[in-house]
Amino acid sequence: MKKPALLILAAGLGSRYGGLKQLEAIGPGGETIIDYSVFDAIRAGFGKVVFVIKKEMDEAFREQLLNRFDDRIETECVFQDLNDLPAGFTVPPGREKPWGTTHAVLTAEKAVDTPFCVINADDFYGYDAFRQTAKFLNSQATDTRYAMVGYRLANTLSDHGTVSRGVCDVDDDGNLRTIIEHTKISRENGSIISHAHETPVILQETNLVSMNFWGFTPALFPLLRNEFVDFLKKNSGELTAECYLPVVVNQFIQQKKVSVAVLDSDADWFGITYNEDKEAARENMLQKIKSGEYPRNLWT
Repeated sequence: MKKPALLILAAGLGSRYGGLKQLEAIGPGGETIIDYSVFDAIRAGFGKVVFVIKKEMDEAFREQLLNRFDDRIETECVFQDLNDLPAGFTVPPGREKPWGTTHAVLTAEKAVDTPFCVINADDFYGYDAFRQTAKFLNSQATDTRYAMVGYRLANTLSDHGTVSRGVCDVDDDGNLRTIIEHTKISRENGSIISHAHETPVILQETNLVSMNFWGFTPALFPLLRNEFVDFLKKNSGELTAECYLPVVVNQFIQQKKVSVAVLDSDADWFGITYNEDKEAARENMLQKIKSGEYPRNLWT
């Protein structure tokens, strides 16, 4: 049986961050969050890593990162291109923003032929998330049975600006019932507020949220293609609309096309959304190294 693959979404512009946060060093040896994700994936039993990047990032990405993984795990890069659209659709004049995480995953279709995990490049998820997802992909995943690792909302906020999170509702059997994307979430006067809509919504500290850590099989791709076409029919003229993966998976659940197991992980999460987040990320990583969770020099 082939080992599962890890798909890392690294094509984001990093507009709020102000640069290529995917290559920001957080480890004492210059390691990035991606380094730690690949390290965790290798020890969890993944057999390949596919990076979704922008073509203009290719040279820097390969020189600064990919050569670290030589002889450790198979890697491949695929390019998310704004113009890579289904027949009959074109990019509207003035559009610069990518089409979203659904489009990013579709970019990797030809590079993935095994059950696979999807993660963000700028999120640190922790080894337990990879371990549980690899176990699920090897033993429980089917064409209609997928998985998601959930995190508590209070542990996923930034002190330096708003974030977007998919807020989850889980049934008594541990299956994802609904996932609703909330944007512009921040802590205000002791409460967590979402300003995604005209009327602000108060969210709970313990709300389970999606951090885009998913376990799928290749049967997902045709479902995504159909959904992306429907999205473009409604939004192809928009300059900023994005087709979010959590929103699409939620639609599949409501249509009873798939079921999604929510994996209860005790792993810590942290990320770099804004430039100011990097110092906290470095301190978190240093504490994990001191506790023995990771070696000080990751690849030596």
